[in-house]
Amino acid sequence: MSQYSLVTRWHLDAPIERVWETLVAVEDWPRWWRFVWNVVEIEKGNPDGTGSLRHFVWSGRLPYRLAFKIRTTAVRRPTFIEGVAAGELNGVGRCHLTAIGATTLVRYEWTVSTAKRWMNLLAPFLEPAFRWNHQQVMAEGGRGLAQYLGVSLIGMEDLSSR
Repeated sequence: MSQYSLVTRWHLDAPIERVWETLVAVEDWPRWWRFVWNVVEIEKGNPDGTGSLRHFVWSGRLPYRLAFKIRTTAVRRPTFIEGVAAGELNGVGRCHLTAIGATTLVRYEWTVSTAKRWMNLLAPFLEPAFRWNHQQVMAEGGRGLAQYLGVSLIGMEDLSSR
C-alpha cells in the first residue's frame, strides 16, 4: 500500500461558525464540492456527530474514483473534526478550524493509504500525479466552499509532505 500525508489549508473570509456549519453538513458537500459525487449517511452517531458513518464517492481531474466510508471519531465544535476512512482509501482525516478575526483558517490533514491494486502497483511512477490530483480536488473544495458561502477565498495552500 502507498501511504500519503496530505495537508491543505484554506483561508476564508467568513466567521468560524458559518464555515463549521457548512462543513458538518456533509451530505450537502456535493452541492458545492465539484469532485464529491455522493455522500450517504449510514449511521447517525451521537448528537455531536461522533460515531456517525458515511459512505463517500470522490473523483478528481484524473479518470478514477475512490469509494470509502468515514466514521467520525472526534468532534470539538467549532474547531476540530476527525474521522477514520476505510475502503479504497484507508487512514485518518482531521479538519482544524481557527478563527482569525472575522475570517477562518481551515486545515485538512489526511494520512491515508490507497487500497486499489492498480494504484498501489503504479504508485512508484504515478505518485506525483496522485498528489497533483488531490491538490486539484482540494483546490476545487476551497473555491466551491467560498462560492457557496458567498465569500472570498483569501488564500489556499498545499502543505503536503513527500
